[in-house]
Amino acid sequence: MGDATMSSAVPLPELTADELAHSQRLTERVRDELAAQRGWIPFSRYMQMALYEPGLGYYSAGARKLGAAGDFITAPEVAPVFGRCLAQQCAEVLRGLGGGDLLEFGAGSGALAATLLTELERLDVLPGQYFILDVSADLRERQRATLVERVPALASRVVWLDTLPAALRGVMLANEVLDAMPVERFVVRDGEINALGVTWQLGRLDWSETRASEALRNAVRAIEGDLGAALPHGYTSEVNLDLPGWLQAVLESLEQGVAILIDYGLPRREYYSSERRQGTLLCHFRHRYHEDPFLHPGLHDIGAWVDFTAVALAAERAQSRLAGYTTQAHFLIGNGIADFVANVDELDLVQRLNLSRQAMLLTLPGEMGERFKVIALANGYDADLGGFAIRDLRHTL
Repeated sequence: MGDATMSSAVPLPELTADELAHSQRLTERVRDELAAQRGWIPFSRYMQMALYEPGLGYYSAGARKLGAAGDFITAPEVAPVFGRCLAQQCAEVLRGLGGGDLLEFGAGSGALAATLLTELERLDVLPGQYFILDVSADLRERQRATLVERVPALASRVVWLDTLPAALRGVMLANEVLDAMPVERFVVRDGEINALGVTWQLGRLDWSETRASEALRNAVRAIEGDLGAALPHGYTSEVNLDLPGWLQAVLESLEQGVAILIDYGLPRREYYSSERRQGTLLCHFRHRYHEDPFLHPGLHDIGAWVDFTAVALAAERAQSRLAGYTTQAHFLIGNGIADFVANVDELDLVQRLNLSRQAMLLTLPGEMGERFKVIALANGYDADLGGFAIRDLRHTL
């Protein structure tokens, strides 16, 4: 989930004794898993444990993750105007459906939910219910507190779910969710595909290669087929084997409406270019980033960029319509960010400067504007979406 926009590759801060003890407990849990699996586990399994192991994983324990006191800041945290623009797109769909519900995956601190509900109320297009599906118990509590504080009159509309609803009619939102899904790592050796997994050696967790599984090998060969060339010797990257199944379940749950996914990523041809021969895996800790996923497991976020071509292919297999794909900058422009920044008569000078700074952070190419992409998938909803009217990049997928 972390965004390198708000981070820097500088020396990491010292850990407290409690933090070190927490990480050591998770390390021992991983070692138990290694012992049960004859000394080697796929990286996806390690990433699952590092992020989601009950009581110990990064998203399952109580450490502060978001905001200035956490490890990274997401767009809804740093720029509320992001949520106001996203609300315009949600309102357009809800009006087109004649009403409906909204489901947010991984709602973080609850800041986006609060902004969306506030803006949708202003637009007189409130969803019947606002569902949140989040695996983190401590984030759920923070979300509740945020909503009660910021939108007390609307908090009763929010319902937390443990599983997908059977049939949702409305809008699904996933902002910086896909990047936190466990991925497989691979390396090409003389034309063969090897899996990069995890082992214990020389007193620490470390990488270890073995022959790739059939599923991983087939996925990499499919990527090479789309690229029209074999990946070179030593090329290292990642692939999300769970994405098609997850998206299939999500789109089966979406009876009618639109799913909007926002994340940092690229079309396949750019993702697996020669420039990225070491992949995109990155870790975040207190607004700093590094490339060692085995450093203090449980305390650092781990994420990988999104292959948006894989998202489009999974949607096609699920028989859903690819309704739009563009940069975050163009999506926000299409949803009126310029109007929000221009209509500031009621704001004082400091508020105007803050709003201008937010808009620049969200839209400038060197910040979040180009690195983050927005993709929309639709079931039973054929209307065009305003967020993709300025620049539609579906042809790049």
